[in-house]
Amino acid sequence: MKFTPLHDRVVVKRLEGEEKTKGGIIIPDNAKEKPQEGEIVAVGPGGRDEAGKLTPLDVKTGDKVLFGKWSGTEVKIDGQDLLIMKESDIMGIVG
Repeated sequence: MKFTPLHDRVVVKRLEGEEKTKGGIIIPDNAKEKPQEGEIVAVGPGGRDEAGKLTPLDVKTGDKVLFGKWSGTEVKIDGQDLLIMKESDIMGIVG
């Protein structure tokens, strides 16, 4: 990827949601909700505290994370649909 986020921003690739319900009903694409789980594909160097000291991020490339439903900005980079968001929009690391 030719994109590096700045400060405390991360780039997330959404993981695909379930295509069937637990009962076996297939969900059409237009009825699926956007997944709130993704994989970190790039991270910025970190934020700065009040003294100007660099604070590294708690997430790293490859981490699977949960984020808010309306978090981030959708972008297309190298033909991939990705999200750019601040680390504070991430709720936690999965697994």
